[in-house]
Amino acid sequence: MIHQLAHVCFNTPDLEATVRFYHEILGLEVTFHFLKKDEKIGCYFHAGKQTFLECFVRGEGSVVQGDIKHFCLQTLDIAALESSLQAAGVETRGRKMGADGSHQFWCTDPNGIDIEFQEYTPESRQLTGKDCHVDW
Repeated sequence: MIHQLAHVCFNTPDLEATVRFYHEILGLEVTFHFLKKDEKIGCYFHAGKQTFLECFVRGEGSVVQGDIKHFCLQTLDIAALESSLQAAGVETRGRKMGADGSHQFWCTDPNGIDIEFQEYTPESRQLTGKDCHVDW
């Protein structure tokens, strides 16, 4: 049986820029690095509880053939997070109430991967389990 999402893996052409974004700007802890002949070719970022983001330099140990469309990170204060990202020079896209009843906004990481940020509300479908009706 599935307990929870363990990690999302993506490729990067620039590990240093990726570490700067996820660690220095978003504040995710670097759990460990992947080393090949003492050269860093990837790393794990702690994304809360026992969930992680895993990235590899494109072509070095990558277990996926392409990049991912997007992933979502949960926050407990969406306004503060958006302000913090903007203060760090990250362009964010439109904080709004999503169709699923969660506050959300988006940005793009240095690899071109879209990141959705969500703050759950009492009406969030992730918590209520109700169907989500959309018009897009």
